Amino acid sequence: MILQPEGWAAPVGYSNGVAVQGRQVYIAGQVGWNPATCRFETDDLAAQVRQALENIVAVLKEAGAEPSHLVRLTWYIVDKAAYIAARREIGHAYKEVIGRHYPPMSLMVVAALLEDRALVEIEATAVMPEE
Repeated sequence: MILQPEGWAAPVGYSNGVAVQGRQVYIAGQVGWNPATCRFETDDLAAQVRQALENIVAVLKEAGAEPSHLVRLTWYIVDKAAYIAARREIGHAYKEVIGRHYPPMSLMVVAALLEDRALVEIEATAVMPEE
């Protein structure tokens, strides 16, 4: 159930809140690298976002979950200006990988990420409905 307080403007690209019940899946922060080699194949922010989201979807599948089960995404980026400049490309990548499902999200600008070439790290939480 999407939580949208009465009188609040509808957010664009995320939800204010969600209430769910079910099996919880917690996904560690995923960076935009090839998870088989632990190497970055690009220094393009939008491409790293796509890869990080694809990594999240792969972990979801391990739990038997899918992108529609996401209830929370926390994004960490190292360059606000680069993020704003790439918003259109990031939005396209998000829709292609996740779809039109917009759970509550937070975006934080940080000084650095642990992996030197990482431009983004995304942490996820999903809840699978009880059967």
